[in-house]
Amino acid sequence: MTEDKKVEISNETMEDAMNSVQEVSVGDIVKGEVLAVEDKQVVVGIEGAGVEGVVPAKELSTTQVEDINELVKVGDILDLVVITSIGKDKENGSYLLSKRRLDAKKVWEEIEEDFKAGKIIEAPVTNVVKGGLVVDVGVRGFVPASMVEDHFVADFSEYKGQTLTFKIIEIEPSENRLILSHKAVVAAEKDSKKKDILVTLHDGDIVEGKVARLTDFGAFIDLGGIDGLVHVSEIAHQHVGKPSDVLTVGDDVKVKILSINPDEERVSLSIKDTLAGPWEDIENKAAVGAILDGTVKRLTSFGAFVEVFPGVEGLVHISQISHKHIATPHEVLQEGDAIQVKVLEVNPEEHRIALSIKALEAKPESQEEPKEVQEYELPEENTGFTMGDILGDALKSQDSDSE
Repeated sequence: MTEDKKVEISNETMEDAMNSVQEVSVGDIVKGEVLAVEDKQVVVGIEGAGVEGVVPAKELSTTQVEDINELVKVGDILDLVVITSIGKDKENGSYLLSKRRLDAKKVWEEIEEDFKAGKIIEAPVTNVVKGGLVVDVGVRGFVPASMVEDHFVADFSEYKGQTLTFKIIEIEPSENRLILSHKAVVAAEKDSKKKDILVTLHDGDIVEGKVARLTDFGAFIDLGGIDGLVHVSEIAHQHVGKPSDVLTVGDDVKVKILSINPDEERVSLSIKDTLAGPWEDIENKAAVGAILDGTVKRLTSFGAFVEVFPGVEGLVHISQISHKHIATPHEVLQEGDAIQVKVLEVNPEEHRIALSIKALEAKPESQEEPKEVQEYELPEENTGFTMGDILGDALKSQDSDSE
């Protein structure tokens, strides 16, 4: 081969090589081979371009890493995006490159797909800031305080480092805006659990629960995923002023299901119906002749109602209050008085107990004889006592005097 021919081939080979060198422009996605790992940057050779570029440490990853060597090593091939040119001469110039921005672009594309599909994502909480939580899903996501839980949270510090599930609420890649909600996930899970539990509950069932909340009108009981309400009137057989008087949040209780409304997801409960009735075995607890401690609950014109057991009241007829003649019980008794009474009669079926105060007191040696028959007003309420019961003792006494 002649020298001229060799020169011609050599020139063609050089020209082909020069023509094969790719032009590098801002925004291009290129591959770069790691040539050197320095303290704050990585030097790469851009494949097909014949030039070098640098990747600053902050542009290597979407997450902060203390040591660059944990991310890359010499010889690694990286997918990079050209940020800018920092040299005018193509042969000697270099470019500023980023792996982080390319990774973020891919992450945003995946998040957009998850958002359209309504997918629940999982991510760690990296920081707690004023107004909510910062999470890392490959890009920065924000959870407003109102979207963290379905209940009030005073201190969010314990969430830092936790990995939670989130629903994507809003996404705007061009503004790096990603709004997430953990509350939506919790609410959906609870809703699903409620439906499952409601299927297993039936009217009349006796189940166990835990006191979740107390209000003035009742107690909410957690049945394992759905709350049922025990109205204050269904807490105990005796009168309960406030639920907090007898219950504490966290108490384990047995409840009876009174009714279920699946559409409104409402369950009415009773604690009272799981407890022994106050009148159960009353004939033994308050046997005829027994002396009991009691509290005056109500005064009427015909007598005093005295509570001798929780939820059990007996009647002390006006004629059984004192050996002395009195016009009304108010002359010697007041509501709230603690007294002793003697059981005269017990009727478990009709929930009636006849009591006496004067039977425990010594009878005076001389008493002024009644001059006329005492008149008694009939009770206006249903006490369980008949007119004969109420007037009987007085009439018998007056008949004896007449004889």
